[in-house]
Amino acid sequence: MTTAELLTPDWPTKDDWIEQLLPDFYQHGLAILPQAIPAPLCRALLQEVQQHTDLRSAGVGRQQQLQLNSDIRRDQTAWLDGRSPAQQQYLALMAALQMQMNRRCFLGLTHHECHFARYQPGDFYQTHLDAFVGRSNRVLTTVLYLNSVSAGGELVIYNEQQQEIQRVLPEAGLLVAFESVRFPHQVLPAQQQRFSIAGWFRND
Repeated sequence: MTTAELLTPDWPTKDDWIEQLLPDFYQHGLAILPQAIPAPLCRALLQEVQQHTDLRSAGVGRQQQLQLNSDIRRDQTAWLDGRSPAQQQYLALMAALQMQMNRRCFLGLTHHECHFARYQPGDFYQTHLDAFVGRSNRVLTTVLYLNSVSAGGELVIYNEQQQEIQRVLPEAGLLVAFESVRFPHQVLPAQQQRFSIAGWFRND
């Protein structure tokens, strides 16, 4: 994929993006919103992750149990820490989402963490849950796509009966939000470079 193919288009900024996201999440625990963030911010974040020199192979498990397993996942990640204006703007948007989720959905979210994710052609992430009842403090998962692809790298979301309920092709600016403990999901093998920000709201 060329640099030109990775450039994101312009779209109108959604001032009420949280209001558009909340009804589906409140009713279904899952919401998908295209063009959720300003296009200039999406471009800035994409350019930053493309130039990032600190992306590392992602592990499986938490804390002392963290280990690399290329049979389960093959993406590369780097945590956001607010070091750039683009990161600061994105983290501010997530803070606004956290406040409204607590106010409207009574989730008791206390903080947020997120990382860039890069999937090269052939990279994937097998079906998994982001949290388990009684074993994690992750409550709400978000995925923001930073570039569009024509095929491959789809996010596949399943219900609690392991039935596929949604298949999301990466599209620049599209935000997916779902309950971490409720929806198993996977990333199908990428055919083109795929950049995103994966995040989790916690209630530690």
